[in-house]
Amino acid sequence: MAKIKLVDTGFQMIPEGTYIFKVNKVTYDEDFGDMKLELITKNGLKHTERFGLQDKNGEVNEGAMKAFSYTARVLLNNPNLDMIDEQDLVGCYMKATVAHKESATVSTKTGKPFVNAVLDDKQAAWGFDADNAQAATTEENISLDDLDDLV
Repeated sequence: MAKIKLVDTGFQMIPEGTYIFKVNKVTYDEDFGDMKLELITKNGLKHTERFGLQDKNGEVNEGAMKAFSYTARVLLNNPNLDMIDEQDLVGCYMKATVAHKESATVSTKTGKPFVNAVLDDKQAAWGFDADNAQAATTEENISLDDLDDLV
């Protein structure tokens, strides 16, 4: 039986499940409002989050701005941010659940709908170690008992 060496196709859909992602690279085309976050898991699986921050008329795309703003605030672990430099996101981590969702667009080759990997339930994380992926400690979730432990 012959052995055939397989080549890297450059694309692999991340299986459904919960992962910790690190922002590996951010690209932003300000002229067209295209924002791309290249994410990577500890095991090297890659996912790209895309945000079209402008519509075809050059107007602000409110839905995409809200989605990007939420994601950026999670990555930077600061729900009060008003403005960032997109490069601030490089090296940040988040925990998210990957879900596969069928698109309304149908492939002309297969006749089947395209499937997209969507990130849900985004939470701040502090590295790939699962123990560090707990939700951020904020004033709202610190109890007085917890403060006693710090003294």
